[in-house]
Amino acid sequence: MPSIIYLLALAIFCMTTSEFMVAGMMNELALAFQVSVSSIGYLITAYAGAMVVGGPILTAILLRIRSKQALLLLMFVFLIGQSLGAIAWNYDIMMISRIITGIASASAFGIAISYSTTLVHADSMGKAASIVLAGLMVATVIGVPTITVVSQYFGWRISFWAVSVLVLVSGIMIQFLLPSSPNKDKLNWKDELMHFKNFHLWAAYITSMFIIGGTFAAFSYFTPIFTNITGFSSESIPYLLALYGSATVVGNIVIGKFADKYTMKILMSGLILLIVALSLFALGAENKYIAVISMIFIGLTGVALNPAMASRVMKTASNGTMINTVHSSFITMGVVIGSSLGGLGISKGYGFVSPLWIGSCLAILGVISLVPYFHKRKSY
Repeated sequence: MPSIIYLLALAIFCMTTSEFMVAGMMNELALAFQVSVSSIGYLITAYAGAMVVGGPILTAILLRIRSKQALLLLMFVFLIGQSLGAIAWNYDIMMISRIITGIASASAFGIAISYSTTLVHADSMGKAASIVLAGLMVATVIGVPTITVVSQYFGWRISFWAVSVLVLVSGIMIQFLLPSSPNKDKLNWKDELMHFKNFHLWAAYITSMFIIGGTFAAFSYFTPIFTNITGFSSESIPYLLALYGSATVVGNIVIGKFADKYTMKILMSGLILLIVALSLFALGAENKYIAVISMIFIGLTGVALNPAMASRVMKTASNGTMINTVHSSFITMGVVIGSSLGGLGISKGYGFVSPLWIGSCLAILGVISLVPYFHKRKSY
């Protein structure tokens, strides 16, 4: 793998850290803006919504610009949004900041993944995508916890500025170290949109949405499950989440090595393991050993299937920037659907283990969406 691909992973790392950092400073932001904690939660929802809706629109506008220049422009827009959050003087300004960063982030995801695959041989596209997507995994293991600590000791504004500085540094590195993309990657948006007539592409998107939805239905509520059901102390949660994040990184690396060659087999076997892990967790949530082992296997599958998901999309409809951006939007929809349904299960009185069963059901729907394609010679 060319070392410059890791620069693209760094950009994704910065943006994912920004996406989830609000979750680690909800109380501080609620106090600062004199709003409820649930209102701060809407800042995360706004970011995700901006990714789903605004990302593809912005990508369509930038299709005729070379990938490197488009990525740098998006990072500049993201920097403006992140810096606006750092100086936000009320809740409305912070909401605007999150919408700006969300739109820029979704488009940058698609461009970074597409660009990384142009730097390697066709047989290594899945592996290249897995390295870029590893930035997302590492952000959950290192970025978000670190920024949360910074917020606790130095204030939430400093944590926002820290991410802004990191975005600026990575942008400068990309400007000077990443090679300029050729003219041929300036695509006509009509050519890109032609791919969306392919029904199999939408089937691939839906499978990805179910995989991520099933995972986040559980992951979003790991903390209350571990403390209220399993019996772990609150002090143990950061270590448990770090263990989960580490399993996700390991799974992403391993799956990335084989995603191109065994795409459908990895997706099917990964989903089955995810279903087993979620069900086992739900049945044995009161047992610490079962809970931790199940959590590790959720980490090794779930989000770690990203390289195989990306590989399937690229095999189905070529490697297009717009195609990858819309894929990112479906992945984000999975996050929103999974976490929302998990929360609904708890609020309706079905207990803290209900998100695990909901996640298992979503994963089963993922398997069902794969069945028509599993034995086809062509990998869709």
